[in-house]
Amino acid sequence: MPADPPVGERRPRARGLSESAVRTPVAAVLFDMDGTLIDSEKVWDRSLVEVLRWLGGTDLSPEARRETLGGNLRSSLAIVFREAGVVQTPELGEQAAHRLVERTAELFEGGLPWRPGARTALRTVREAGLATALVTNTGRYLTDKALVGIGAEHFDVTVCGDEVPHGKPAPDPYLRAAALLGLAAEDCVAVEDSPTGIRAAEAAGAAVLAVPCEVAIPPGPGRVVRPTLEGLTAADLLAVHREVRERRAA
Repeated sequence: MPADPPVGERRPRARGLSESAVRTPVAAVLFDMDGTLIDSEKVWDRSLVEVLRWLGGTDLSPEARRETLGGNLRSSLAIVFREAGVVQTPELGEQAAHRLVERTAELFEGGLPWRPGARTALRTVREAGLATALVTNTGRYLTDKALVGIGAEHFDVTVCGDEVPHGKPAPDPYLRAAALLGLAAEDCVAVEDSPTGIRAAEAAGAAVLAVPCEVAIPPGPGRVVRPTLEGLTAADLLAVHREVRERRAA
């Protein structure tokens, strides 16, 4: 992979920012994928359980299921091995990873439902003239399969978990996305559903619009919690950014 341009997939914008967007402090919206735009967490859960049973386990505990939400391949596999009570050797880890990715790819190719309001929210953000990024812990191979249904044209850049030194909850994916857009993360709003992703976005400095999917999200100074993306407007995103910025300045 060439060192330049930076890791991540970038597409030129089809148009410049609108006059209203230039005046706003929000320069871009950074969308998580699994559980935020598409209802794929259940697909991941199914694949993880199949790998767990291949290892000799039975089912993921409720705590383990919560731990895997928003995680990357490495962290999720570590949880599966722990739940199975099996030592993860390099060879066994590679076999389990292959099984997990290929099974998930099969399920992704079957089609993934949108989360409520997500498709309209993407259109709303684009029509407002804001830059957009997809920022996911899912690897590029599976992300590209999901983008067939989501529509890659919705995003100026895409950053995957296997394209940064550390995935979420580290800030690396969000910092990379902002850099590819030529922006500071502080000028962006991240849209997330999981505690793991929220921690990553907040650590990067982005304001977070938290839209819970599988688990409840408690309030916090770096986030605004909203039950759904339905009815989301550009003004709502401006309000999120302003509220978080004012809290941090206090």
